[in-house]
Amino acid sequence: MKLKNRGSGIKFWALTMSLIIFLSGCGAITTDVPKEAEMVSAEGKEQETLLPVEISMEDNYRTYYEVFVYSFFDGNGDGIGDLKGLTEKLDYINDGNPETTEDLGCNGIWLMPIMPSPSYHKYDVTDYYEIDPAYGTMDDFETLMEECNKRGIKVIIDLVLNHSSSEHPWFQEACSYLKELGDKEPSVEECPYIDYYHFSREKEAGYCAVPESDIWYYEAQFYYGMPDLNLYNEQLREEISSIVEFWLDKGVGGFRLDAIKEFESGANDANIEILTWFVDMVKAKKPDAYLVGEAWTDLNTYAGYYKSGIDSLFDFAFADSDGMIANVVRGSRDASSYSMSLQSIQEKFASYNPNYIDAPFYTNHDMGRSAGYYAGENSPSQTKLAGALNLLMTGSAFVYYGEELGMKGAGKDENKRAPMYFSEDKNAPGMCAGPADMDNVKMKYHSLEVQREDPYSIYNYYKKAIRIRNAFPTIVKGKVENLETYSDETLAAFSKSYEDEMLYIFCNISPEEREVNLTEIQGEVQGITSGLYVDENEASLSENTMKMPGYSVVLLK
Repeated sequence: MKLKNRGSGIKFWALTMSLIIFLSGCGAITTDVPKEAEMVSAEGKEQETLLPVEISMEDNYRTYYEVFVYSFFDGNGDGIGDLKGLTEKLDYINDGNPETTEDLGCNGIWLMPIMPSPSYHKYDVTDYYEIDPAYGTMDDFETLMEECNKRGIKVIIDLVLNHSSSEHPWFQEACSYLKELGDKEPSVEECPYIDYYHFSREKEAGYCAVPESDIWYYEAQFYYGMPDLNLYNEQLREEISSIVEFWLDKGVGGFRLDAIKEFESGANDANIEILTWFVDMVKAKKPDAYLVGEAWTDLNTYAGYYKSGIDSLFDFAFADSDGMIANVVRGSRDASSYSMSLQSIQEKFASYNPNYIDAPFYTNHDMGRSAGYYAGENSPSQTKLAGALNLLMTGSAFVYYGEELGMKGAGKDENKRAPMYFSEDKNAPGMCAGPADMDNVKMKYHSLEVQREDPYSIYNYYKKAIRIRNAFPTIVKGKVENLETYSDETLAAFSKSYEDEMLYIFCNISPEEREVNLTEIQGEVQGITSGLYVDENEASLSENTMKMPGYSVVLLK
């Protein structure tokens, strides 16, 4: 059944008393500033500053929550997360009520693969038109979509097109045909599926032997259970077009595209050509569909993939333990590197696609969790601040489930996909068992049920950061300019402008208090409008001097 797009009329008004109270607790400063300083305090200005934010289903600038259904919440008691469990926990992500502050406030969800697969991770698909039975039924999915639409949550699903499962009927039929063929030449008229994949009589790099055949080999760059698809095949493209239409009719708002730089491994131009076909095909069906691609490579290379017209590419340069955010927070790079990079990537991406939407993220299912990036007494503060640096970026920001709790997990992939830490009681209702080969992952910070009660927990910090992001369209859509006068080794300073709004954002990337002389911009700002703090210490403003506690973020308007 086709679900109607009922989220387009939902408005998330930041101008509500509950949000005003909430944000005032994380940064509205009352100060006594002389008139001659041409600045005023935030007192009396908060209602003016927090303009209403309308977030519609047609708006592809969002804050996405990445969910691995297998490990999120178990709705039927079998130890495996499922769609019913996710639906049950939607209010945790977004309850659809702007007058409450109990939810995270994310207005998008990225579902890792949900289609039938022989693996726990499900990146090897056997049926592109169904739901994996471990996750539930198509009815469960449709219910999930209805509930997401009620809350104004846009859902994108993982679409794995680089390869299928070796158990997919296409591949099984092709292999059976080749085994019976002997030394004869294959014919696509007899078996069209042989051209859905890359078969060869020669064993090349990344090729595996066709089972029970000593003549034929197939390309499988990841591993033998994931045979690479031939995305130049026109019949396969028609199949993919039908798959896209099927899921769009189910109400999904777009797709996360896996491994786009491996469509034709080592051939970026070919990958961009294939991606261009896919983007054009999807946009012809649904112009506002949101497409975000994974090209895990260097910045200069993945920037070029914007030539395809794709909406977004994951911004890997800022992610992982060796990315910009972690290096700046650790002090391995100057804080100014962050603000300078925010400015420079705009120009680079726009040179390929002026309508691009950056997709900043900090961690994902393939990376060690960020709580393990930092050690020592400042590590809780660093974990919080790093999350804010991701959420302050322009575009559609992505948060991997559990990062808002400071979950841990490193090493093998299963460890990075541990059960969502709702409770420290592993037997609590809804808690998942996790992947079978997962190690015993010892968490560094408390579970949600404990963190919820601590106003200075990582969880409450993330909630504040997302609420502030939602309250200011300029954070989400603004153009960045590095403030060279202020940015230095431990201070990242930049402005963001969007329509008629300008924000000045200062990030103290150190444990020590910083004093900032604001004379340079005194005629352009009224005062502190909001902020993020790792403990009870908040920023203050006296005349032209702003005092920032360690690891703080302050917004001026």
